Amino acid sequence: MRGLIFDGQLRLDTSLPIPQYQGDGALLKIRQAGICNTDLELVAGMYNFSGILGHEFVAEVVEGSPTLMGKRVVGEISVVCGQCDFCQRSIPSQCRNRMTVGIRRYPGAFADYLVLPQRNLHIVPDMVSDDQAVFVEPLAAALQVTEGVHISPRDRVIVIGLGKLGMLIAQVLKLTGADVIAVVRREQQARLLQNWGIQTAALEDLEPQRAQVVVEVTGNEDGFAAALNLVESRGTIVLKSTYNGLPQADLTQIAVREIRIVGSRCGPFDAALRLLERGLVDTQPLIEARYPFDEALLAMEHAQIKGALKVLLDF
Repeated sequence: MRGLIFDGQLRLDTSLPIPQYQGDGALLKIRQAGICNTDLELVAGMYNFSGILGHEFVAEVVEGSPTLMGKRVVGEISVVCGQCDFCQRSIPSQCRNRMTVGIRRYPGAFADYLVLPQRNLHIVPDMVSDDQAVFVEPLAAALQVTEGVHISPRDRVIVIGLGKLGMLIAQVLKLTGADVIAVVRREQQARLLQNWGIQTAALEDLEPQRAQVVVEVTGNEDGFAAALNLVESRGTIVLKSTYNGLPQADLTQIAVREIRIVGSRCGPFDAALRLLERGLVDTQPLIEARYPFDEALLAMEHAQIKGALKVLLDF
């Protein structure tokens, strides 16, 4: 089996054993995977990661339950114990013993095969293509913004960091009827967003402290500082960024202006699949390039280009 491994060095290993499933597991043959900014951060040193990368994928079930055999599936990335207090309270994303596909103590999807518990799997509807299905994980993460914060149609919501995830978040927020403004730095971003009917603006053109909600997706500490400047007193910053390092922030502002900070992570896969099936979110323009998996190292280099949109790996 082939697998893209990072163990201090990024390499494509072609001699890995095919994983074996047990109990309620299923063996998945990966059809397509997407490179995420988190993959790039792991290679840059985040979490001292070592192992097979990748957590955005669509696959076919080749061993497992008869009801799943031959089905195209996507998979939730938190592999949980089912026994701890968080699991018992139906908050599996915060399982005290969780492993995370391609991120934390669990092999990733940049490989020919992956084993996952059947409870993690969602069947992909026939109307949803592989090119769409590979976006289910980040689209679910975009939907989690609306799970964690009530977005009113009366709200002004600003999204900072219009990469792959930011583009999906902007589309999801538009569905709420809120006044959504996307902060852009590149013409390509502005063109795509305007095609979707989403307002765009340069950061310097926005009046400070006028947004009820700011969604921060930049992945750098400058983005958090900008969000702090844009959100009104008693407003909310939704933090989607993860950082390779320890960013500094003016915590005094947060206290004095009574700003709420909401962390936001994984979201509902079933809802993401519904949005794609109904054509309510457009993912095709977000695909910048695709590479055969044998050229995964070149694909990772491409994904590291500033402003690059989604780079796909075809198996």
